Parts: sequence; C-alpha cells; structure tokens
Amino acid sequence: MPSQAPQADLYVSVDIEADGPIPGRYSMLALGMCVAGRFDGAQFEARDPTAQTFYCELQPISAEVDAAALAIAHLDRDRLAREGTPPQRAMHDAASWLTSVAGDDRPIVCAFPAAFDWSFLWWYMATYGPSEPPLTFSSCLDMKTMFATKGRRVFSMSGKSSLPAELRSSRKHTHHALDDAIEQADTLARLFTWDGE
Repeated sequence: MPSQAPQADLYVSVDIEADGPIPGRYSMLALGMCVAGRFDGAQFEARDPTAQTFYCELQPISAEVDAAALAIAHLDRDRLAREGTPPQRAMHDAASWLTSVAGDDRPIVCAFPAAFDWSFLWWYMATYGPSEPPLTFSSCLDMKTMFATKGRRVFSMSGKSSLPAELRSSRKHTHHALDDAIEQADTLARLFTWDGE
C-alpha cells in the first residue's frame, strides 16, 4: 500500500502588539496575520501577503500594564476596553480564518522572533479559542532561528538589524500588527530560498 503524502505547511506570518512581555499577566491588544507561503516538502511557493489577511484589536484582560511595551504598541487601552473585540470572539474568529485559508494544509505560524508573538497567540488560543483549534502547541517557525542556522551565525548576531539587504522587506515596520505581519512575510519568502551566503 503506497504511503500517504505528508500534509503541506501553510505559513502564516503573525505579529501581535501587547501591553507587556508575557501573556496572562498582560494583554494582547492587536493581532495581525497574513498568508506568507506554502511548503510541500519540496518547493516553497511564496504568496502575496496582502491577499489573505486577518486583523483585530482586543479588549485588555488585566489591569497590569508595562508602559514601555504600551508605548511601542501605539494603541489606546482605554478605547480598547470599550471598543475592542472580546478575547473569546477574537480567538474564535482567528481560528475560523486560519481554518479557512489553510484548507487541507497545516497552518504554521511564523514570526521574527517567534517567542514573543507565538507565546501570546498560543496562550490566547488555548485559553479563549475553540476546543479544537487549528494550531497545536508546536505549530510555529522561528524565523530568527532559521536565519541563524542558514547564515551560520551566533544567536546574538541574528536579530532583524543583522539581516542582509537581500532578506529585508522594502515595506516599513510601523508597529501596526497587520503591517508588520505583511512586512515579515516578505522576509520569510526570501529566507526560504536563501543559501546563507
């Protein structure tokens, strides 16, 4: 009996804005996602990151705020407390979008670095999302690790500021979650085909 082909990966670039460094104690205030590309185990197919997108701003879940983090996010917590999407609805909407764009593929979250964005998204999805979310605890790719490994660089020299010009997006980094997810998707597509030289 022939073996079944492995499920392809659909890479979804994710950026979040938060009012602190860790989920639960602090709040995710905005979530931006876009389809960056698809990898079937042999070939990576880049997608137009502006074609399939998701964005929402969320109500805060706690009173704790890190002023420095909130300043970076450029979001009004008081407005979000009144007008933001409740976390449960936001995570159900995000899960529905991920399921819809993935189809038969497995959605894989990618971020640079993934540790911050993934920790918030996964904690929120596990806490407020559907009982069977489209993501699992390991559904993420850390682009910083990918850059360090392919470029044979120590981790401390593998930040975004160290990216060579051929890997950088021409889009601006605005600290708007969707803008930054789209910018990041360009880098993922270039990293996938980069030979590390």
